[in-house]
Amino acid sequence: MQYVALILTAIVAIEHLYILWMEMFAWETAGKKAFGKSLPPELFKPTKGLAANQGLYNGFLAAGLIWSLLIEAPVWAINIRFFFLACVAIAGIYGALTASKKIFFVQALPALLAIAATLIAIR
Repeated sequence: MQYVALILTAIVAIEHLYILWMEMFAWETAGKKAFGKSLPPELFKPTKGLAANQGLYNGFLAAGLIWSLLIEAPVWAINIRFFFLACVAIAGIYGALTASKKIFFVQALPALLAIAATLIAIR
């Protein structure tokens, strides 16, 4: 189960690296494809800076998750992993409540599954 927990954590990290890329560098192309139904097309250009800022935060989440996979001390690795997965889960739940229910399934659920797998692995 430890490998499942590590793989799920890596998937969440990769997902947030993708979000970083989309929001910081491809907001007017890939961002339009992802958020085109919730934002009018004319808002993508003026919100580019806001999206880039949001993408940077997603990058910090990814960095923390990747860091947790590289720490050799098991207790520290798990604590750091829990912290960053919890941040992702909370952000996903908040996004689902305030923006789109889809965010729960795309962001919060994978983080919650990684948390569950980590909890099972450490027992």
